[in-house]
Amino acid sequence: MALLDTISGPRDLDGLSKDELVQLAAEVREFLVREISKTGGHLGPNLGVVELTIAMHRVFDSPRDAIVFDTGHQSYVHKLLTGRQDFSGLRQSGGLAGYPQRRESVHDIVESSHASSSLSWADGISRAFEMTGQSDRNVIAVVGDGSLTGGMTWEALNNISDDNTRRLIIIVNDNGRSYAPTIGGMARFLNTVRTRQAYHSAYLTSRQAFERMGAPARAFFRGVRGGMHGFLARFSNNEALYSNLDIKYIGPVDGHDLQAMIEALRQAKGYGAPVIVHAITQKGKGYDPAVQDVADQFHAVGQIDPETGESTEFSSAPSWTSVFADELLRLATLQPKIVGITAAMLRPTGLHKMAERFPARVHDVGIAEQHAVASAAGLAFGGLHPVVALYATFVNRAFDQVLMDVALHQAGVTFVLDRAGVTGPDGPSHHGIWDLAILQVVPGIRLAAPRDSVRLCEELEEAVAVDDAPTVLRFPKGSVSAPLDAVRRLDDGVDVLLETAQKDVLIVTVGPMAAMGLDVAERLAAQGIGATVVDPRWVVPVPRSIISLAAEHRIVVSIEDGIRVGGIGTRIRQDLREAGVDTAVTELGLPDEFLDHGTRAEILERVGLTPQHIARDVVAMVLGSKIPHARALPSDRTDSGSIPANRAGQD
Repeated sequence: MALLDTISGPRDLDGLSKDELVQLAAEVREFLVREISKTGGHLGPNLGVVELTIAMHRVFDSPRDAIVFDTGHQSYVHKLLTGRQDFSGLRQSGGLAGYPQRRESVHDIVESSHASSSLSWADGISRAFEMTGQSDRNVIAVVGDGSLTGGMTWEALNNISDDNTRRLIIIVNDNGRSYAPTIGGMARFLNTVRTRQAYHSAYLTSRQAFERMGAPARAFFRGVRGGMHGFLARFSNNEALYSNLDIKYIGPVDGHDLQAMIEALRQAKGYGAPVIVHAITQKGKGYDPAVQDVADQFHAVGQIDPETGESTEFSSAPSWTSVFADELLRLATLQPKIVGITAAMLRPTGLHKMAERFPARVHDVGIAEQHAVASAAGLAFGGLHPVVALYATFVNRAFDQVLMDVALHQAGVTFVLDRAGVTGPDGPSHHGIWDLAILQVVPGIRLAAPRDSVRLCEELEEAVAVDDAPTVLRFPKGSVSAPLDAVRRLDDGVDVLLETAQKDVLIVTVGPMAAMGLDVAERLAAQGIGATVVDPRWVVPVPRSIISLAAEHRIVVSIEDGIRVGGIGTRIRQDLREAGVDTAVTELGLPDEFLDHGTRAEILERVGLTPQHIARDVVAMVLGSKIPHARALPSDRTDSGSIPANRAGQD
């Protein structure tokens, strides 16, 4: 029987010998490769924290001791050790989440997968334990070195170091990478720690000591402990500046040496005050295809061949990201003022191609979206045109900077939001569903949503030509939509995709929802209801032709893959009222709730955003049996004021 099969909770680790713990680590790695190759998921990060996680659960008593993962994509081993070993539905509807999830286990605390927040959580939890007399409970935060590039981490450290009475252990999982190699001065310092001879000497000394001495804790402490003068002083070599930040530092420790990690964590636990344990790990450890992958060491993979690491998923269509990457490079070649900015996601957002061709014109600021946006305002002031490429979910973190640093100063900055809308398996904190509602309240902002690759290139070129206001281009995850040509383009840039002589329903689609709009129109036509389908291309501000078209139709239906509350449909309805147009609007989009993980199709089906469901509801609105009711046009009225049955969706 495999050792992993005997683990139903963390305390099952207590009876295992040193050799059995090593065997367990090997079994966990085999399990991860075998299971994640079937479902896809975050493989590289979890292979890198196997020993670290086993050591953590061996030393601490979860859930009484609170464990907080920063971002949480490295929590798969934690799930295995806390009794969740059915990975067959990982990141699929009804299966395990790809991040910690409270309803799965009492061992999971923080569900958000946005980086650099763990130390703030740990600060609050440890303060609460102290204030409520629970001084025997520990708080452990597992933070990657990439998250140290985020400002929240340093704000938290500043407060954690203000008093030294709490039982708070910070494990820095230092593998030199976030998605890609970690960026910035902090990363350069950690890299010297990682590679310098002193570390290797300390590591060898500690291992030899463990093997031959009867008091391993003391030997370990002498061999690998850091200084006592504060974590930040160690990084800056400026004790005078940071002398008040008195956080105990232990390390660097070989994060793949189980006994070294166990002893380091025991030392930290026994100290009774905030401690940093600096663990050196290797992303993808134990799986050659991951280790050899120069892009991101299998940070996240789809379905792969477990032997070779080669993808078993194939698509003939290019991705939205790759189309953007090629077009940005083309524009950057023609326009020297274009510069790129990203937040630790050079390749995932498609900026890598521009960076390879123009390395001095692309800036990766680390996991620091607020800084990226404010810096972009400065670059614009200096005469450049920054293109800030982020995942849509992460622009939420920089809203104040978009509002006050970019828009208030009328800075020409283009935001390219990848993974907009429902993203699928990564769950609530990765869906990019808030950007349209959040950003459209920014004065002067212009929002574009391309429906296909042709429009993506077209709208990006239009966006970077705007030098007096923020522009936004958003597109979803996955393969780009098939080209949808317009019947005609109106003077203000609105594309008419379908029009009929019978003007019953105006369907306004946002981005790739255009295909759904056309499907709905076809279903309505089968019920004798005429529809016009338009793609505004630039959805904010609402083009004037949308107002004019709405006045000619009986009802307006907007379809977007953002939240309905404050969405584009709401904006259209408000603009219609302001223009004195009384056509009713039904705003179709996503509910204002946190959507669970699953495929995009499953989630849209769950919330009723499908052609079948939409068409059924619109027919009811035209018939007058569902609110809002379609208004009657003068030409449709009978003497009694009613609408003839043959114009009301009869079969």
